[in-house]
Amino acid sequence: MTGHPENGPAVIGGGPAGLMAAEVLARAGHAVTVYDRMPSPARKLLIAGRGGLNLTHSEPLPAFLGRYHPQGGALAGAVERFPPEVLRAWCADLGQPTFVGSSGRVFPESFKASPLLRAWLARLAGLGVTLRPRHRFVGWSEAGAVLFETPEGRTEVRPAALLLALGGASWPRLGSDGAWVPVLEGEGIPVTPLQASNVGFSVDWSPVFAERFAGQPLKRIALSVGDHRVRGEAMITAEGIEGGALYAASHAIRAALAHGPGTAITLDLRPDLPEAALAQALNRSRSGESLANRLRKAAGLSPVAAGFLREAAGHALPGGAAALAALIKAAPLRLLAPRPIERAISSAGGVPFGQVDDRFMLTARPGTFVAGEMLDWDAPTGGYLLQGAFASGLAAAEGMRAWMAARI
Repeated sequence: MTGHPENGPAVIGGGPAGLMAAEVLARAGHAVTVYDRMPSPARKLLIAGRGGLNLTHSEPLPAFLGRYHPQGGALAGAVERFPPEVLRAWCADLGQPTFVGSSGRVFPESFKASPLLRAWLARLAGLGVTLRPRHRFVGWSEAGAVLFETPEGRTEVRPAALLLALGGASWPRLGSDGAWVPVLEGEGIPVTPLQASNVGFSVDWSPVFAERFAGQPLKRIALSVGDHRVRGEAMITAEGIEGGALYAASHAIRAALAHGPGTAITLDLRPDLPEAALAQALNRSRSGESLANRLRKAAGLSPVAAGFLREAAGHALPGGAAALAALIKAAPLRLLAPRPIERAISSAGGVPFGQVDDRFMLTARPGTFVAGEMLDWDAPTGGYLLQGAFASGLAAAEGMRAWMAARI
């Protein structure tokens, strides 16, 4: 086994949380080393930016904070200290100004992750941050050294303080494989089981519907699960349904599915039109007009929405205008289970906040801090995930600085 002492702090995980922590620590004068199991850092960030890097959201902070589960606590405090406008200023300082899209989401003007990451890595190099790729964290030695598996064999380091920012389990091929869970559990640190978040759900479509409409969107809908209602879009897939509306409600859907498979949600296919007005429009249809034309002309439903309505009814659609309008406003959909975690955008579960103090330090291992998706929090897509990762990385780095300063 090889090894060498590290005089400065170490960060394990080269994603947004880990790199932000490294920057904060390096700016404070620390010699920081970032370890990552992959050949290069921030691979998940690059994948997330393929369709446009959604960094954060422009909505007011109180509403912004309401998107997180659990609400309040250490994560909310971290986002309050590093809110969206500060993240946008940080991007601009890297030469990557941002803009607010029509949905309120915030993107770099380049719309890509790669220019931002290149500028960020150049800044970190200028600050003296050392990147050590191909280092898989495997735990601690009996003497307390941090252990890694590398292509050259097992090695150990003894940093002044340690940050774990190893991600969740939703992108195993990019390094977020949840392999750290048994390591921490072996140290007596409880971990809430990792589960898919921001993911699609399986539905038992009829073969005819799945074959005809897979890959088509249900636009401008509202989804309800219990008292929770969100607006957005959804995409029909051969296996089920996915998309922004499902992601925004995934926490509530998972809670409902915990009581057993077959959770029924409802989709409002015309959320901008009151039920009474919709019934009136359907009632004004010309005599002899086909039901397909009534749905298209009077109700304004697309072919995929009309097909979904028939699928939801499970039998012939009601002929009466009132009953048909009621179905359009609350079409039931039976969800069987979330799709596999490796198909998810993010994962929920992880180290409970009760296991870390207000500095993000593990109470069971003084000097070891946790940030990012390793912690047990959840948020929908729309910029909230990255904002939480950046903010928790900064907060943990500040905690590390305070802890190291107290030991001098």
